[in-house]
Amino acid sequence: MINVLAINDNEKLKEFCNENGISWVKDRGVTVAKDGEEILGYCAYILSVDSITITHLSHENDVLLADGILRSALHIADFRGIENAFYQESAPIKLFELLGFIKNETEKSLKIEKLHESCASCGK
Repeated sequence: MINVLAINDNEKLKEFCNENGISWVKDRGVTVAKDGEEILGYCAYILSVDSITITHLSHENDVLLADGILRSALHIADFRGIENAFYQESAPIKLFELLGFIKNETEKSLKIEKLHESCASCGK
């Protein structure tokens, strides 16, 4: 069974970031998709008081899995009442486009409200 959960232990989070080439910054978070102990993919983000910024999303070869991992990360922000979601150039922008999450390319913003829709728009 696949579980997608945030890494809540700071030491484990730092270790995961180091092992995956993700820079450690204040307010870093990561959600990880696992099947047992096998890591299938992850989403790294920076969470502030009023926004979430997606910096990495992997496993982009499995569109449905990537959609689920992204939604799990965005759900953390949504649960805290955060309505603003953004992405950095290090994230898979083409995948965000495919999944219909791009809100504004210029602002590099994502549609967090898409959490309340199905993945039907990804076409997979």
